[in-house]
Amino acid sequence: MPRMTARSRHEGHRASTPLELFFDLCFVVAVAQGGARLVHALAEGHVGTGLAGYAAVFFAIWWAWMNFTWFASAYDTDDALYRVVTLVQITGVLILAAGVPRAFDGDFTLSVIGYIVMRLALTSQWLRAALSCRDRAERAMCLRYAAGLVVCQGGWIVLLFVPDSARTWLFPLLALAELSVPMIAERVHTTTWHPHHIAERYGLFTLIVLGETVSAATIAVQEALDEHDELGDLLPLAAGGLLIVFAAWWIYFAAPIHDHLTSNRQAFVWGYGHYVVLAAAAAIGAGMEVAIEQTVGKAHISANAAASAVTVPAALFLLTVWLLHSRHFKRGTAQQLMLPVAALAVLGCTFAGHAAVPLAGAVSALTVAIGWALNRERPTTPAAPAL
Repeated sequence: MPRMTARSRHEGHRASTPLELFFDLCFVVAVAQGGARLVHALAEGHVGTGLAGYAAVFFAIWWAWMNFTWFASAYDTDDALYRVVTLVQITGVLILAAGVPRAFDGDFTLSVIGYIVMRLALTSQWLRAALSCRDRAERAMCLRYAAGLVVCQGGWIVLLFVPDSARTWLFPLLALAELSVPMIAERVHTTTWHPHHIAERYGLFTLIVLGETVSAATIAVQEALDEHDELGDLLPLAAGGLLIVFAAWWIYFAAPIHDHLTSNRQAFVWGYGHYVVLAAAAAIGAGMEVAIEQTVGKAHISANAAASAVTVPAALFLLTVWLLHSRHFKRGTAQQLMLPVAALAVLGCTFAGHAAVPLAGAVSALTVAIGWALNRERPTTPAAPAL
C-alpha cells in the first residue's frame, strides 16, 4: 500500500482534481433534494418545520463535504486506493441524498446509513494517513480524527432510536460534537491544508450551489408557464431572481481570500461560516420556486411571505459574505457599509409583495455597481478590487 504523506502547504500551482469536482457534483444531488423539500414546506405555510428540517439536512450535507475537502487538501495522494475510497464516499453521499425527503419527515434512517458509508471510508483514510506518519504528533492527530469520526457516528446511530422529543436537543449536541473534532484533533499538530486549494474548493462549491439555484428557478418558471401561461407576471420575478444570483456571484468572487487564511483559527472561522453562505445560496433557489408558486396561485401563503423566502436568504448571503470575505479588503466607512446596508435594503423589499423580488434584484445590482465605482476611486488590492 503506498504511503499517504502530508502534502506541502506551500505547494505551487495546487488546483482541484477531477475527482474533487465529481465529488462536488454528486453533493449537489443532495442539495437539490433539500431545496425541493424546503419549497414544499414553505409553500404549504409550514415555516418552522421546513426551516428546521432544511437546517438539519444541509448541516449533514455541508459537514460531510467539509470533512472530505479539508482531508483532501492535506493528504490527497490521487492513487488508486485513494480514488476507490473516495468513490465509496460518493456512494454514501447518494444514499444520503435519497434519504433527504424522509429526513424532513423525521425518518433519518437512510440518511444515517449514507453517513455511515461516508464515515467508514473517511475513517479508513485517516487511519491510512496515521500508518504513513513518521512524526508522532502527526500520527496522534490522525488517530484523534479517526476516533472523533467513530464517536460522532455512534451518536448519529443513537439518534435513530431515541424518541422524537429527544432528537430536538440531541441533534444540536451532536452537531457541536462534530464541529469540535477538528479543533480537538489539531490542538497540538495541524494538518497541512493548502490556502489556495481550500479557497478554490469553497469557491467551486459555491458556484455549483448558485448554479443549482438558477436551475431550480428556471425549471419552476418553465413549469409555471406550461400550466398557467402567466408570462407577464413571471418575467419580472425571473429577472429579479437572476439579478440576485448574478450579484451573489460577483460579490463572492470580488476579492481573493487565500491570503487571509494564514492559521487554523482564521480558517476554521471562515470555513465554518460557509455553512450560512452555502445554505443561504441554495435557499435563494428554493425561495424563487416558492415565489413563483405563489404568483400562479399554487402556494398557500401571502405575497409578503413568499417574498421573504427570497429576500431573507439573499440578505443573509450578503451579510455573511461581508463578515467572512469583504470586510478584510475594504477601506473606509463607505466601502465597509455597502454590504450590510444592501442586506438591510434587500430585507426591506420583502414588504413590496409581488414587486419584492424584482426590487431586491435591482438593489443587488445597484450594490455591485456602487461598490465597483467606490473601488475604482479607492482600490483595495491591485489584483482584484473587492466589493
